[in-house]
Amino acid sequence: MSEATELSETDTVLDYGDQALLLQFGSTADVLAWATALRDAAIAGVLDIVPAARTVLLKLDGPGRQGAIRGRLRTLRVAPDAVSTAPAEPTVIDVVYDGADLADVAEHSGLTTAQVVDAHTASPWQVGFCGFAPGFAYLVGGDPRLAVPRRSEPRSSVPAGTVGLASEFTGIYPRRSPGGWQLIGHTEAVLWDIDRPNPALLAPGQWVQFRAV
Repeated sequence: MSEATELSETDTVLDYGDQALLLQFGSTADVLAWATALRDAAIAGVLDIVPAARTVLLKLDGPGRQGAIRGRLRTLRVAPDAVSTAPAEPTVIDVVYDGADLADVAEHSGLTTAQVVDAHTASPWQVGFCGFAPGFAYLVGGDPRLAVPRRSEPRSSVPAGTVGLASEFTGIYPRRSPGGWQLIGHTEAVLWDIDRPNPALLAPGQWVQFRAV
């Protein structure tokens, strides 16, 4: 296991208005590790922890708290690999790999289409953060060969349930919307349902195993 670390000189903590702090990191892996540590620390005065690709936003319970929270942050020690192991039973999402860009992804990656599917399903991915639309999760930690660029021309409409790739991420469109990701398949999983106790199927830190059907 890697040695636990504190906030480094390259990490930045910025005031975000007068009731929040924005922590900036060098990678989504750092974001995951720190977001987990911050939740576990349950720091008094922190109302919400919102991870993104390279940042963690801390919403505070009022003005005048930023200095004290900054001091508490400096005392935290975080093991970068503390959240790097998938659980025995990750969330399984069945995917039909029939996406319009599957052949393009194969060409970008130097793989066959069958190898793209194998790479996408070989090991679990982890939700790094959510955004873009309710229920849209950005998953990281997959096969690095699948890190392909976004489409040069985004589509005006991508159906709900479509599975895509862009840069280091994979994700599932929770509803019909415009999108520029490389589309590799589709799923019947419902990513957002306001009638569920937790409307979002996927949340930051959660592990997902894709399964070809």
